[in-house]
Amino acid sequence: MSLTDLEELAGEIRELILTTVAKNGGHLAPSLGTVELTLALYSVFDFNNDRLIWDVGHQAYTHKILTGRRDTFHTLRTLGGITGFPKRVESPFDSFGVGHASTSISAALGLLIAAELEHVPRRVIAVIGDGALTGGMAFEALNHAGQLKKNLLVVLNDNEMSIDKNVGALSEYLSKIRLKPQYHRAKKEFEGFVKNIPFRDVGEKILLAANSVKAGVTAAIIPGAIFEALGFTYLGPIDGHDIKAMKDIFSKVGVIDAPVLIHVNTTKGKGYKPAETAPDKFHGIGKFDKATGQVLKKKSPPSYTEIFSQAVIDCAARDKKIVAITAAMPSGTGLKKFAEMFPHRFFDVGIAEEHAVTLAAGMAAGGLRPVVAIYSTFMQRAYDQILHDICLQNLPVVLCLDRAGLVGEDGSTHHGAFDLAYLRTIPGMNILVPKDENELRQMLFAAIGKNFPVAIRYPRGAGLGVKVETEPSELTWGKAEVIQQSQAAEVAIFAVGTMVKASTDAAKLLRTRNISVDVINARFVKPFDTELIKKSARAVKLLVTCEEGTLNGGFGSAVAEFLADENISTPLLRLGIKDEFIEQGTRAELLDMCGLTAEKISRRVLERLNELIFGFLTGIR
Repeated sequence: MSLTDLEELAGEIRELILTTVAKNGGHLAPSLGTVELTLALYSVFDFNNDRLIWDVGHQAYTHKILTGRRDTFHTLRTLGGITGFPKRVESPFDSFGVGHASTSISAALGLLIAAELEHVPRRVIAVIGDGALTGGMAFEALNHAGQLKKNLLVVLNDNEMSIDKNVGALSEYLSKIRLKPQYHRAKKEFEGFVKNIPFRDVGEKILLAANSVKAGVTAAIIPGAIFEALGFTYLGPIDGHDIKAMKDIFSKVGVIDAPVLIHVNTTKGKGYKPAETAPDKFHGIGKFDKATGQVLKKKSPPSYTEIFSQAVIDCAARDKKIVAITAAMPSGTGLKKFAEMFPHRFFDVGIAEEHAVTLAAGMAAGGLRPVVAIYSTFMQRAYDQILHDICLQNLPVVLCLDRAGLVGEDGSTHHGAFDLAYLRTIPGMNILVPKDENELRQMLFAAIGKNFPVAIRYPRGAGLGVKVETEPSELTWGKAEVIQQSQAAEVAIFAVGTMVKASTDAAKLLRTRNISVDVINARFVKPFDTELIKKSARAVKLLVTCEEGTLNGGFGSAVAEFLADENISTPLLRLGIKDEFIEQGTRAELLDMCGLTAEKISRRVLERLNELIFGFLTGIR
């Protein structure tokens, strides 16, 4: 296409993205910022053969539209529709599934090595944002790629930093020089000449001095010196909305037989004023009014995140040893207000969850009381640090896992379904799950007062609207709470977190069938209330566990293990998320799909009771 056609297409794509995200929600600002960059890449490279990897993938909507998904783009992030992130099963052009940050360079290098070993000539391009570049994994991959000297192309999509005009102009000039074959030929000839000097020590000293001078000059005038040091040829920065400039540089990188990093500057939310003005607000957004940019929100109780935000501030006001840590998510985790009130006690480490956790361990070893707030799905990245640096040393760190359970439209890469299972295996870890927003506040008060590791996991979205007590109330450690108890109950449901309300509603439905049910708020997954489990097992026909987490290794597994160890034969029904990855959809749709609504819970309990009765009668016959 001509440059004019490409620029016109960019406008059409922006309108499609804007209209769709306003209706469905999604990652608007990142994708609006990469429209021209994506068009330039597709204008130069042939991705029928070449490979394109997006880091995180929340900026890949244009990529999806260009690769056969324009007509289904209106289904973005809906149940059965196209996903919000690249996914291998969705399109052959989604070369690698993504959703978490800092993975693209590693994956791209792996694809490039595979192509070389299979003798398939192709270019592999990784597009990574400046935020994702803060992750240590990205630098591990850069270091390895530089060492291997593979023909890898990394595009740094920089939508935060500003570069001085003079520096930018000089870098642009240097980029043009570096693209000339003569430059690289002369460089090799010079190195060969020096190495061939008869007096070996002299030649090595000349080369060492030349490299030292080059390094010093490079560091002074080129913003990409760190990439040069890692073995990459650095080009840029260039305007990430100038299609012609990007096409020109992309089409010429083939002359460089080494890893290349091209630095492009883009504007988050480009082309939509509200998103340009407030890119953080429009990074990941729900449905909104396209004309005004106002989010379409129903009036609802405060979210769990908001309750946590105020609770940790109140705790910090009482205790100067309390510090708060997050990994590039101060707004998402509710710690932004904490940062404003206690700037010297707040630490945002960037996309570096492993560092965040060990930093907290070090602080705890130094006498502080760290609270680490990270989304459940991202805390998975710091498993070893939780095990080795916190729990092995029994340090008093409080891990607050937001977005636990099913998060909705962001899909399988973002569901916090595995935290109960992966934390429960660690000796010394205490795991708490609140049934409502008030219990979350009380759990945080209690956890901060303990001298051992504690994790609290809570869901995305609004609370139940219960009264929130401002003062701490007593929370008996390791003990469950009986929500409702019946005379001669046939069933006892031990529910965790959001499933307490669903189980209480299920019990009401079962009462209409003349089945009496005890409902218990387990709230402690580790240590859990073994005495109440024993008592209930002796009294009922059926024990039920219900959790918004994976069944493999979760709370239900803990109860099953305990019953087996105690030789208790009471039948157990475990309800939760099966051994599979759950796709995107609304939370309500996904809970129904997983059988975690009041109707589905009551139905499964009824079915199991009928199975037990049928089995008993069959045994008699």
